[in-house]
Amino acid sequence: MSLKPFDIEVDPPSEDLMEIARRELRETPEVRISAVEELRALLKEAKDMHFSEEEEFLLIFLRPCHFYADSALKMMRRIAEFKKSNHPLLHALKPEEEKLAFIEHNVVNVLTNRDQKGRRVLLVNCGAAWDPKAVSSEQLFRVFFLIHLVAQLEPATQINGIVVVLDFDGLSLKQVKALSPSFSRRLITFIQDAMPLRLKEVHILKQPYIFNMVWALFKPFIREKLKSRIFFHGMDMRKLHKHIDPCDLPANYGGDRPPINYGGKEWYPCVYNYIDHINQWNTFGFVPNVL
Repeated sequence: MSLKPFDIEVDPPSEDLMEIARRELRETPEVRISAVEELRALLKEAKDMHFSEEEEFLLIFLRPCHFYADSALKMMRRIAEFKKSNHPLLHALKPEEEKLAFIEHNVVNVLTNRDQKGRRVLLVNCGAAWDPKAVSSEQLFRVFFLIHLVAQLEPATQINGIVVVLDFDGLSLKQVKALSPSFSRRLITFIQDAMPLRLKEVHILKQPYIFNMVWALFKPFIREKLKSRIFFHGMDMRKLHKHIDPCDLPANYGGDRPPINYGGKEWYPCVYNYIDHINQWNTFGFVPNVL
């Protein structure tokens, strides 16, 4: 099926993709059937939580947990805890509430192509391109959260994972002030404990000296596993190219593709197209009357 540039891939995984899943995630038809049945049984026992028991939904958690059902259940519980702890920020979250942040401010973007390893590449403009007065740090987080809800529906992304590129070009004190300790803790907690996606790499680019103030806020919350996947490149795009092939990068980052001429405005309809999944996700987590 032919995809539009600003759409996601929800078709069943190809044979090549399933071979990667077998090699990296232990996924075989037999393991998948067994893990889905086990996770369903565990969810039935977890009377304080509510999540869908449909197989396609359970795969969102089983794949990043290498098909260990008990690990998937623990992830679901951490997600429930995160939603509870951030209830005012995430309760009944809807794309239309963040539409202006999407379409008028190019803070969060996604490359239309995958990289050489089949990974989705998320771009976050954390420097001069981000005006915290127009898009608060809370809005920035909600936009990021909505994008991750849509990305988790792609089998190819579930299997291959994602890469995040943080562009700090033109970073100044107004952005540093917006990246508060509470925001830093929330974002890192989400990434490490409550995001059911395989985060393979984080690349920090074009960071000025003032970035050290930002890093000092984030560093205390970062565990070794994530720390080992964070790479600092400054203005040297050749260092980035050791991880992402220039053939898959735009000219903005020394790549062979044309400069980026799209952003959240183009991606917003795709996010809104999956409103049913977003609405359903809003109902998942702890059961209110047994909290």
